[in-house]
Amino acid sequence: MGKLYLVATPIGNLEDMTFRAVKCLKEVDLIACEDTRHSKILLDHYEINTGTTSYHEHNKYEKAEELVVKMKQGMNVAVITDAGTPGISDPGEELVKQALAAGIEVTSLPGPSAVITALSMCGLSSRRFVFEGFLPPDKKERKEALARISGDTRTLVIYEAPHRIKKTLKELMDNLGDRNIRICRELTKKFEEVMAFSVSEAMEYFEANEPKGEMVVIIEGLSKEAALAEEAGRWEQMSISEHVDFYMRQGMSEKDAMKAAAKDRNISKRDVYDALKVQK
Repeated sequence: MGKLYLVATPIGNLEDMTFRAVKCLKEVDLIACEDTRHSKILLDHYEINTGTTSYHEHNKYEKAEELVVKMKQGMNVAVITDAGTPGISDPGEELVKQALAAGIEVTSLPGPSAVITALSMCGLSSRRFVFEGFLPPDKKERKEALARISGDTRTLVIYEAPHRIKKTLKELMDNLGDRNIRICRELTKKFEEVMAFSVSEAMEYFEANEPKGEMVVIIEGLSKEAALAEEAGRWEQMSISEHVDFYMRQGMSEKDAMKAAAKDRNISKRDVYDALKVQK
């Protein structure tokens, strides 16, 4: 069988292409591109004459099936996205899934990635981070995603388009509060910019300045102190019985659930036991 190559391509500066990536794209039998017209600029720049085919969000399922058939027949296929590493917040994920299910060997040629590039230069903690990609467009799913990440102590990273950034900043303010953020735009290009704001300052900035360029937004995680206070507030809204039931529904024994509830509330296990007796 053939092999699937995930080839990272520049996120802005064409010179960020690796020697190995160029060699691979010249040697494979076919290149699957998110946008063949966009990729032609890169391929022509490096004199890569390999045949291309379109593989994008709207044909990813059926086209992945076609490409898997070709690889099973011995064809080596490379997949490239418009910018960055395939399979990360793009349709390449589906092709990888189908290829692996068919027993096809998959390898990745490392290279540019907007999330890692932005995170490495933003000045916020990068020891632990969460990458959310683009927030869901569906109103309900978006609200759920914001609620889920609001209590996370890890650094948060999202992608956003210029025409939606003002709306997203308002949602961040409403759900996460006025945290420190970095907005990175035009990464690796001539006018690359990393802007350090609080959320409210960013809102003011984009009211006065037209948003331009695709953006990586990096948001400071909730402080441990704030996370503990938020957690304590959640437990205070429950009775001790409800608190113990919460852990038992997750599979804990009653004894372990009582111990966990006592720790959350900073009280003794005996206090929990006595409260349960009264409530019964």
